[in-house]
Amino acid sequence: MTSHNPAPTPVTIIGAGLGGLTLARVLHIHGIPSTVYEAESSPSARAQGGLLDIHDYNGQLALKAADLMDEFQAIVLEGRQAMRVLDPDGTVLLDKADDGTGGRPEAPRGELRQILLDSLPDGTVRWGHKVTGTRALGEGHHEVTFADGGTVVTDLLVGADGAWSRVRPLLTTAIPEYAGMSFVETYLFEADTRHPATAKAVGGGMLIAPSPGAEIFAHRESGDTLHAYVGLSKPLDWFADIDFTDPVEATARIAAEFDGWAPELTALITETDTAPVLRSHHALPTGLRWDRVPGVTLLGDAAHLAVPNGEGANLAMLDGAELGKSLAAHPGDIEAALTEYEQAMFPRTEEAAAFGEEVHNIDSHDNTAQGLIDKFNEFEKRRS
Repeated sequence: MTSHNPAPTPVTIIGAGLGGLTLARVLHIHGIPSTVYEAESSPSARAQGGLLDIHDYNGQLALKAADLMDEFQAIVLEGRQAMRVLDPDGTVLLDKADDGTGGRPEAPRGELRQILLDSLPDGTVRWGHKVTGTRALGEGHHEVTFADGGTVVTDLLVGADGAWSRVRPLLTTAIPEYAGMSFVETYLFEADTRHPATAKAVGGGMLIAPSPGAEIFAHRESGDTLHAYVGLSKPLDWFADIDFTDPVEATARIAAEFDGWAPELTALITETDTAPVLRSHHALPTGLRWDRVPGVTLLGDAAHLAVPNGEGANLAMLDGAELGKSLAAHPGDIEAALTEYEQAMFPRTEEAAAFGEEVHNIDSHDNTAQGLIDKFNEFEKRRS
């Protein structure tokens, strides 16, 4: 059990996701000790998801600040930057090969997290510490209470604890709201031999097949595994009506929404080798900001949860790196560091969230293959 009356620790990070671990790593490089508290019982307590494209304009900058680029390059899956955009009838409108530039290489999330964990001193992450409450003690100090009844007091509290952050209420009353869409996650194994038409449709990297109200995303992961996210713009009650404990029924209900689509695409639903898993999407208000509160801040989804836009993990890591650098640049002046960090973080994440809303407005009549290509081209122009 955590001590009930511990001495204050300099930096307390809640959440051992990519953002919190990046912060801990950058602080470690600069000789600043931190402790990360994680609700999960161990690094392997939960599957860490599929591939992440780590961008050269945010995620890779964080890895450079963490001095982990060599380790990252070693886990990159070659060729996965390829992207295809298809109409629902299977017509290919965009077939972009991996150009080899490394602008957004794909890597397994779990392996990336392990690199960060391995880069930290033993004991930095305290597993099995589920936060049940936080409170201000005055003069920038905060107390964190854990499910086992233990507490810890800290000079700087960082909420890196995701969508349903227990730290966020110290800064804002905002809570995530359902974004009007959900994904259903599926997998096809040995796809090249068992599902050759679908494997060909997905290609060597990522497939996107959008339409108003429904879309399919798929990644080619290690070997010939295809990992799909099937998106539907439906209310939560519609999904609640589906018995996801009955994979046959759930698969049939989801597949019915894609009636008339090319069979090589719908096979990502109907031929799944795993039970379909519902992933409902929630978001914080775009452009959320808060007044500076001494001794506490947020990063990643705790600060700017948005609909999936390819930027979430990248922004969380960049948040962690930038916060760590600010703390190192302002020794003894936590408030100067937090002010610097938040003033840069707010506009950076607002722009990404706004773009994500454009891309994932799947109710829009523009949510077509050509409409998506046009949005990607617009985004590239913004960056150039």
